[in-house]
Amino acid sequence: MDIQFNQFEDQMKLLISHFNKELEKIKLGGGQKKLDHQKSQGKMTARERIDYLLDKESQQFEIGAFAGYEMYEEHGGCPSAGVVVVLGYIHKKLCIVVANDATVKAGAWFPITGKKNLRAQEIAMDNEIPIIYLVDSAGVYLPMQDEIFADKEHFGRIFRNNAVMSSRGIPQIAAVMGACVAGGAYLPIMSDEALIVEGTGSIFLAGPYLVKAAIGEETDNETLGGAKTHSEISGVTDYKMKNDQECLDTIRKIISNTSVSPKANFDQIEAKEPKRPKSEILGLYPVNHQKPYSMIPILECLVDDSELLFYKEDYGKSIICAYARINGYSVGIVANDRKVFKSGKGEMQMGGVIYSDSADKATRFILNCNQKKIPLVFIHDVTGFMVGTRSEHGGIIKDGAKMVNAVSNSTVPKFTIIIGNSYGAGNYAMCGKAYDPRFIVAWPSAKIAVMGGAQAAKVLTQIQISSLKSKGELADPEKEKELYDKISQRYEKQTTAYYAASRIWVDAIIDPRDTREWISMGIAAASFKSIEKFNVGVIQT
Repeated sequence: MDIQFNQFEDQMKLLISHFNKELEKIKLGGGQKKLDHQKSQGKMTARERIDYLLDKESQQFEIGAFAGYEMYEEHGGCPSAGVVVVLGYIHKKLCIVVANDATVKAGAWFPITGKKNLRAQEIAMDNEIPIIYLVDSAGVYLPMQDEIFADKEHFGRIFRNNAVMSSRGIPQIAAVMGACVAGGAYLPIMSDEALIVEGTGSIFLAGPYLVKAAIGEETDNETLGGAKTHSEISGVTDYKMKNDQECLDTIRKIISNTSVSPKANFDQIEAKEPKRPKSEILGLYPVNHQKPYSMIPILECLVDDSELLFYKEDYGKSIICAYARINGYSVGIVANDRKVFKSGKGEMQMGGVIYSDSADKATRFILNCNQKKIPLVFIHDVTGFMVGTRSEHGGIIKDGAKMVNAVSNSTVPKFTIIIGNSYGAGNYAMCGKAYDPRFIVAWPSAKIAVMGGAQAAKVLTQIQISSLKSKGELADPEKEKELYDKISQRYEKQTTAYYAASRIWVDAIIDPRDTREWISMGIAAASFKSIEKFNVGVIQT
């Protein structure tokens, strides 16, 4: 019996259990009463609509389920940002579906709602896959209009993206299954095809109350912008549907007649299951982020036949670079290793730290993968770049910049999985959110921050104490500890996977056992867009 394996497994299972419990709460949206009320109106819920629309028993992944988590509590919260986004198959064609959840503030748009919708559109544009909007929204959440209306990445960007996607030939279908008001009314009409459900769907720039206030005219929702109005009089919508089911059936028919085909021509052979069972992955990672461990067994749970071809195996050992296959697709893996190593020069190197030699190796490997049109998979457990006189004299900044340049200009699809630490510039070099990964996910054990919690808390505490001393206030040891504990607690909360997912710094928190499937589906999505020419620009050598 491997006691350490069992300990790691138990710790990870506890994290997964907490994750699943929180996810089940989120799936209730605005609560069971509101879900029941929506059904009493003859409407399906947002999640029911998506489940009905997608192929049964096909692979699907939810994007941004934890968006808005523990945010806007003074406004009653915004579970899943009031919108459900799922990547899945319709008639075996990969699509992304966006469904407003009318049980959350009548589907109103909070700032995070806008960010999540834009992320869904970004996925559609980056991968050139169809996007389907299931509209049921009261529009912008007015108490927070200043954070959602006017800026570049606010509400209006959605309609700009509608137009851009249309010009690029990316299929867009919109179904008005509830309210669709104000500026939001442009979304379905800027899509390729628009459907509306009788009795429940309505589209108008201004509702009856605003119309009366503005021009004195008295009217009702149906006359102003119901299905009959827009299907028979204005011609705004293309299809009039009797109910949600008929509407979703029609969308499936439209998609079945839509031409969508892969363009990237990634190398793919028959898939093989890993020799190391994926269930073992739970016992291979220490939840205690200080413990050293080997990344290689984790990789063996992810890749076909558990087979890895290591690049520069004995050089720059703190980063593993390896060719492998995932679900038959050829991939290049860049992963931090957390063991303690002795370099070829006889120097001890700490795992999870990027040294000059490991940055140099990773840069060369990324360049090679771009030459060969091989997708890149980055697996984070990184504390940052090595510091100190020896590293600075050795040109660590120059070598780090080379790696960042290669990641930034890489044109093959990049996929990022954060399993442990993702700190400082290490996050950047390993293709963090700012470096355009096609998809980025985190394990429940992930930590994302500018530096580790203990170090940051010490620095912040010293700053606070210095401030007190400058005011002539002396902090006793007890007060210093109280201050440190308070700062440490707040900082640690800001580093968690949940904090990152709530703000869509990652697309999802996932069960580690689903990592292989996530990567595989991500590559499948990326295959629909051709690969651009690669050019790194100026690199210091």
